[in-house]
Formats: sequence, structure tokens, C-alpha cells
Amino acid sequence: MSAAEPSAAHLRGAVDLSGLARRHQAPPAGAPAQPGQPGAPAEAPGATTGQTVEVPSLVFDATDDGFGQVVELSSVVPVVIDLWAEWCGPCKQLSPVLERLAAEYAGRFVLAKVDVDANPQLSQAFQAQSIPMVVAVVGGRPVPMFNGAIPESQVREVIEQLLQLAAQNGVSGRAIVAEGAAAAEAEPVEAPLPPLHAEAYEAIERADYPTAIAAYEKAIAQNPKDDMAVAGLAQVRLLHRLGGKTLEEIRSRAAAAPDDLEAQLAVADLDLSGGHVDDAFDRLLTMFPELDQTDKDTVRTRLLELFQVAGVTDPRVMRARARLTGLLY
Repeated sequence: MSAAEPSAAHLRGAVDLSGLARRHQAPPAGAPAQPGQPGAPAEAPGATTGQTVEVPSLVFDATDDGFGQVVELSSVVPVVIDLWAEWCGPCKQLSPVLERLAAEYAGRFVLAKVDVDANPQLSQAFQAQSIPMVVAVVGGRPVPMFNGAIPESQVREVIEQLLQLAAQNGVSGRAIVAEGAAAAEAEPVEAPLPPLHAEAYEAIERADYPTAIAAYEKAIAQNPKDDMAVAGLAQVRLLHRLGGKTLEEIRSRAAAAPDDLEAQLAVADLDLSGGHVDDAFDRLLTMFPELDQTDKDTVRTRLLELFQVAGVTDPRVMRARARLTGLLY
């Protein structure tokens, strides 16, 4: 699954999120904005180098009402935003990775988790059309990062790029957990993954997708109701199909051969991995009525897999599933 590389252009040309903060943090009328406050001019590069800021935790929940504090925090340390939902299977794979990295980087960035169902204003502000979606806020401005549950090695690469970008823009402080906060907010020890899930996860880290697929298939054979294995299998199959192919190659082949089913299936995979969920479903459902029975079975199987990747309770999945049902019957 592709990750969007942070760039200075993304940062300096991005939409200013300070309006969300000003609802709660606006200065008195006529008072000039102070450096680091929402709406203030950006400080010169290096302005926050070496600064520290105390936080209750390196991982916290962010809300529509409290986002002003996140914007202020981002003037000292990059804030990574994890947009997720309870019903999203891939989110449950990605969030623990982000939390581990937040602990490992020891305050060089903080992680703010946003439940998109409970915080529609933030979901709209970040244009979260597909989750999991990860963005960052640096100096009050959003930086695109990636969509989907990508392997930890790729997450780490994007975070390293983000930290470089933040330093170039004068945001290279460090967050320090306030004394006593760690003990007060101690979380339960995370339960270990079931053996086959752990085997699949380790294989994904090595980009050994066939081994991961085999592990998930074995887990499902042992327990057909293992929803996490079903979602994981769909995700890793998508990664495997996209492996070694460039965006240009996939789109060029599909454009040159609109009747080539495999080419159209590949573009649907690409669209879904890039967050264009409706486009992926519409492409396959539009061509479905003209296919012979064998190809219809192929498309139906692929759609069911993509439904798992997007999240079976996602409204777009529910609409596409209803459309598919209408075409079948």
C-alpha cells in the first residue's frame, strides 16, 4: 500500500487548521496573536529546537472541542493524527503500531487518536474519506502521511520523513510525560497476539506476503469466526497483489485494455489502497452486468475481499454490497 511522502510543499501549502483552535483559544479583540498561538505567523526555522513541553501522555484522544490544544502542541513537537473507528478492522491493526512507535521515539512526536464517528468536524477537516488515515500537524498545519494499515517498516519510514520535515520548519522540540502522569494513566498490558496472527504480522514486516496469507488462512480454517484473521487476510492479499507494480503501470494497462478484467481489478485494488473507496467499487460494479458467469464470480469474490479491507460496516461498503445484491438477484 502506498504511503504519501511528506514534503515541504505539503506543509507550507496546506490548509490552516487554526480555525478549529480559535473557537476555544481566540485572543481578545485587537490583541495580536503570540508566537505559537493559532493564527500567529509561522516562526523562523529552528525556533522550537530544543524546547520541551509536558504532556499527560505521548498517546491521547483528540476531540472536536479540544483540538485547539493539539494545534498549540504542534508548534513544539509534531503531532501524528490517527483517524480511526471502532468498526474498522484495519484500524485495529495499525493503531498498536503507531502507539509502539510513539513510545519508542520517546517524545519526538506525540500521537493523537481521533474517533471519526465521535468527531465529525475533525473528520471533515482532514477529509477522511477512508480509514485508517494518518496525517500530522506541524506548526498548526496538516501534513498528509498515508492511508491504510501499512507494515510497521513503512510507517517508520514515513515518520522519519515527517521528523525531517518538521525540523526544516522549526518544529523539533520534545514532549515529556508530566511527572506522575505515567503512573496515573498506566494502561493494561496488551494481550499477546494469537500465534498464527503473530506469525502473519512478522511475515508482513518482512514483506513476505505469501507466508502471511498462509498463516491467516490456517487461522481461519481453525476458527472460521476469527474476524480479525478474515480482515487481515484481505488486507495482506491486497498488499501482495500490488507488490512490485507501479501506479503508472497499473493505470496505463487498464486504460489501454478497458475490457481486460485483470487490469480493471488491479486498478480497483489501487483505488482502494489510495482511499478512493467509492471509485474502486463503482469500477467493478459497473462492468459486472456485462461479464460472463465465471468473470462475475471473480469480481464478486474480489469485492467481498475489498469490503473486508474497507470495513464491513463502512457506509460505502454497505451501499456497494446492496448494489451487488441487486445485480446478483
